[in-house]
This record gives sequence, structure tokens and C-alpha cells, in this order.
Amino acid sequence: MFAQTITQKVADIYGQEQAPQITEDILALIDKWQGKAPAYPAWVDQTTSYLITYGDSISEQGKPTLATMKAFADKYLKGAISNIHILPMFPYTSDDGFSVVDYRKVDPNLGDWGELNALAQNFNLMYDCVINHISKSSDWFQGYLAGDERYQDYFVESDPSLDYSSVTRPRALPLLTPFTKANGETTHVWTTFSDDQIDINFANPQILLESIDILLMYAANGGRSIRLDAIGFIWKVLGTSCIHLPQAHDIIKLWRLVLDIAASGTLLITETNVPHPENVAYFGDGDEAHMVYQFPLPPLTLHAFLSEDSTVLTQWAEGLTREAMENLSAGRQTTYFNFLASHDGIGVRPTEGILTDADRQFMCNEVERKGGRVNYKHNGDGTQSPYELNINYLSAITEPSDTDNDKARKFLAAQSLLLSFIGVPAIYYHSFLGSENDIAGMEESGINRRINREKFSLGELEEELNTHGSLRQQVYGEMIKLLNLRQQHSAFSPLSKQTVLNLGKGVFGLTRGEGEERVTYVLNLTSQPQQVALAQGGTDLISGETFAPQSTLAPYQFIWLAPNSNQQHEQ
Repeated sequence: MFAQTITQKVADIYGQEQAPQITEDILALIDKWQGKAPAYPAWVDQTTSYLITYGDSISEQGKPTLATMKAFADKYLKGAISNIHILPMFPYTSDDGFSVVDYRKVDPNLGDWGELNALAQNFNLMYDCVINHISKSSDWFQGYLAGDERYQDYFVESDPSLDYSSVTRPRALPLLTPFTKANGETTHVWTTFSDDQIDINFANPQILLESIDILLMYAANGGRSIRLDAIGFIWKVLGTSCIHLPQAHDIIKLWRLVLDIAASGTLLITETNVPHPENVAYFGDGDEAHMVYQFPLPPLTLHAFLSEDSTVLTQWAEGLTREAMENLSAGRQTTYFNFLASHDGIGVRPTEGILTDADRQFMCNEVERKGGRVNYKHNGDGTQSPYELNINYLSAITEPSDTDNDKARKFLAAQSLLLSFIGVPAIYYHSFLGSENDIAGMEESGINRRINREKFSLGELEEELNTHGSLRQQVYGEMIKLLNLRQQHSAFSPLSKQTVLNLGKGVFGLTRGEGEERVTYVLNLTSQPQQVALAQGGTDLISGETFAPQSTLAPYQFIWLAPNSNQQHEQ
């Protein structure tokens, strides 16, 4: 039965004539990997959370960094975090891992597949599939330049004299890069992101088969979740934007089908840093991505805190909630991969149609005032727009002059929103550990994103985490407490109902769940006390304090309000 479905999906991409042979090859890959993946949970719930980290974020002398990561995670994260996203852990040549040399090998500086499988003993893992492009130093591209027949159709050759003005450009760099082949011929190949990241040609069915083999290998080696990096760019048709083309969606649907058959429970997460309607299109009809990155959440949360005004955030949350409730009622296994910080900067483009140009400029100015940088993109019409705010999220939310106590209070207020919103929370390691801007790392490298990619030695990190009252200790300790508490309440499941509350511009509020499991989340995102008027009072799960319907929240205070016993069956 599924062979017929695969054939139809393949035909949608490559045509009826090639479909039977490609299907036969896919079935052989399914047979190769069937049953090799662990028995993953069927879906996600309130106990599901992610830590986002590099494989070498924490190191100690004489040990593979993945072994150090396991020791740290087992000691400091076990029980609170269920999944660890290891950012690209393959041999690479640039872009901090995203210019992969070999998809099937682990960077020996980090360790090997054995270390990853050991880490997977206590955590589900998430791996990156960086399949839009590959390093120019890879065997694939070097073979192409050398004239090896196997690789001649692996890359996208294009004539530089043609018109590329309609192509969406995420970076202000040339789209085509010239290379000289071994026979002396000059060729121009597609390089969406940099001249070291050569776009792969998915119009070649052999690339589809390579990608399926790689995905199934990851699933078999502890990759319960797989992040599809920059996936909107994988199909090119000149004269179009070359992003989000129908074939890109069809390929993801095919991957989803194959994984459901051969590695059930493996989750696909698409990374498309674009306006929301284009992003959620990757849910398909419940047959494409399991999760999409919630890209508007970081900039809208930042804007709300910087402006001390929740109006735009609340309006956006209302629309998103309607969408989420429709997906739930349709029975689709889809949800949002919520995050505030990541290895990249804070994307600005997802706020198009939500924030004004003036709002975006305000955020750019604030980020630069606090030591951050702004990256720009070409629009295709000769103009450029802010693309990304490069700054540590704690540094963005707080003031340099704040005390450590005030920094922790403000930052945890922002994190509470992440932990309350419908979807699955993903926490970047620097957010978990209370880090601030790494100005030196950014300036020494000349790479703006390095402001939020600082590495640690295990000894120094543990010393700071265990220093009572330190910023790291305050943030880490409270994050662990909130994550553990969250797991105990099904109201925080992605399957639970969400209702957005309108409580005034200085406050953001949600109700999650229903009946006796209902939790009302209220956040004061300002520097002043705020009066709130709720339909009912209750008991704060965090502090144990009782709140009346009419209450005052201190600056940056947040509560998870559970109904008192006589209210449980109301509403």
C-alpha cells in the first residue's frame, strides 16, 4: 500500500516515467534501515522540552566534547530536559558547522557516533540535516570538480548572464560562484549562503536517495528529531523566488512518509525563517513537518519587553491560537517549536505584517545600543532590510547597568512566556546558563553571530553555576524549577487548549487547559507594578501564593494560577 503512495509522491516531483525506479530504490533504503531506530514516543506532551547546544559548547581537557556534554547533561539537565539538539556535529569548513564536509561522519574533535549513542541513553537527541548545501571541500564537490561522473549532476550549474533578480536572497552575497574544473573549464554554481556552501541539486533523483539514506541513518543513531536546515531553498526554478516551491514541500512530505514507515516516532522540524504564513505552510495537511520553528516569538517577545507594551504580542498570539486550535480539532499531529534564542540571531523578517518599520528600527537601535549588531539582506529590488539582530537574548532584554538580580528577574520573565505558550519549548544553552554578550568572540572572529556562541570549560562553568547568587546560578536554578513544574501539569501539553487574555498593555496572559487542569499564566512585562483583573483567582503553582481576581503583579512578575478546588469545574 505504502509503495503506491511513495510512487505517487515521487511522480509529483520527478514525473511518471522515473517514478517506478526511484520508488524501488527508496523501498530498498527502507528495507536497509527498517527497525534500526529506537522505539521513539508517538508524539510530544508537557514533558517534552529541548536544549539547543553545539557539540563542543562545553569542554574539558583530554576528553571528547560529546563525552563532556553527556557528563554535564546527566548531572545538570536530567529530568528537566527531555531532548538535546546537537547543532551540526559533522566535519565542516565554515559557518560554525553549517558547511558540512561529510553528512555521515561525526567531527572527530567532538567524538564519534558511540558518544552520541551514549548521550542518547538519558535524552532523546535532535540532529541537523543540512541538506540544502554542502562544503566545497566535500568529496561530493571535489569529485564534481575533478570530473567524477557520479557527481556531475549533484550541483546546480547556471549561466551568470541570466536574470536572477527574482531569487530570494537571505544574505548579501553573490548567488553564483565560479569554480575551475580539473579540465580547465570554468563553471558557475549556485551558492545561496556563501561560496563555501554549494547548493545541492535535488532535481537529480540520486540526491533524493542520498538524503533519505542520511535521514534514516540519523534516526537509527538516536536522532528522534531532525531539523531540516534552510529547507525552503532546496528546489530551484529560474524566474521564481526559488524558495518554498511546491517540489520542496513534496520532498518533505516524502521524507515524512518514509520516516513514518521505517523509523516511526521520528519528528521532522522545518527551519524556515520567513513570514508566518509561509512558515506554517510546512505543516502541509498534517503530512509534512511535525513542528515548525516559531520564528515570530523571539522578536515579538523582545519588542514587548523593550516597549513595555504587549499589544502586538497579544494580537499575534490570538491569531496563532486560532490556527493552533483548528489544527488540534482536525486531529493533526503538528505543533510549534517555540524558542527565544538560538545559535543564529533574532530574525526580523518573521515580523513582516505584524510590526511596523518603525517598530523594527526601534529594536535595531536598542540592540546596537546594548552592544549587538544588525545583519541586512538584499530584497531583489536594490534595497536592503534588517534580516537578523545579533545579540545574546539576556543582554537584549536587560540593561547593562542592571544588577544580576534584576537581570535574572527580567530574563526569567521572558523565559516564562516560552514555557507557557502552546507548543514545545526549546532553550538555547546560553539562555539556560544565564550568559551575556560575548563581545570579544564576535570582534575577534569578525562574525556577528559569535556574540551568542561562547564556549565553556567545564570547570569554570561549574564554578559559576555553583556560586550562590551569581547570574548563572539564579537563571539555571529557576529554569530547572519551572521545567520540572511544567511537566506535572497537562495544561502545558501541546494538545491542551489555549486562550489568550486581554489584560492591558503592560500584561500578557494566557489560559492553558480546561477544568481542574486549567492554568492561567499572567506576566507583567514592565518595570512598574501592574493591576490585573481576572475572571477568577487561584493559587500560583510557582510560589504557592493565593491570588484574588483583582491583584497586583510586581515588575516582571509572572504566575501560573491554578483554580482553587471550588472553581475546578467552572468555565
